[in-house]
Amino acid sequence: MGRFGIALAQQLVDQDKEVLAVDRHRSLVQKYADTLTHTVEADATDMEALRQLGADEFDSAVVGVGTSIESSVLIAANLVDLGVNQVWAKAINPTHGKILTRIGCHHVIYPEHDAGVRAAHLVSGQMMDFIKFDDDFAIVKMRPPKALQGKTIDESQPRKQHQVNVVGVKSPGKDFVYAQPDTVVSPGDTIVVSGDVSRLEYFADHA
Repeated sequence: MGRFGIALAQQLVDQDKEVLAVDRHRSLVQKYADTLTHTVEADATDMEALRQLGADEFDSAVVGVGTSIESSVLIAANLVDLGVNQVWAKAINPTHGKILTRIGCHHVIYPEHDAGVRAAHLVSGQMMDFIKFDDDFAIVKMRPPKALQGKTIDESQPRKQHQVNVVGVKSPGKDFVYAQPDTVVSPGDTIVVSGDVSRLEYFADHA
């Protein structure tokens, strides 16, 4: 129930998901007892403790331990052995991630690394938000480059000219709309664009 785990758990609760949060520290369990669906003081490295909590009845489990690789691996292994359908685990470095993958974790995430990559794109260019997928494909939010301003999508042809696709446009005070060939992009708009990371970087800074 550290910063990562609590942020994730609270967001899931906001999405009307039932959440069971487990931690060995009583103070943390008590602190979030009124915020989360269920909070339990227990040692998740203990297989029997997880069985008694009914961990195997949950569709997904997230291992958010970030201070002890040994504890993280033991907890993840327990959840995999219990047959939880989707086990997500936070890794603090590539070696840790490799171990988690080998013991059967379905998803390994690197929150610090991913946040750093995202921040680099936001700090160094015109992008306002950045989500990268595994195959160098990304979706970004940005101010429209000069090549699009005052033109329709059909006139600027971002797919043909820059190999990126304008997905949608958000004008000040208006709702987000999916981009159509006759959609006019104004200088004050915000656009959502998808494509290869390198193409998006060039498009954002040079188009």
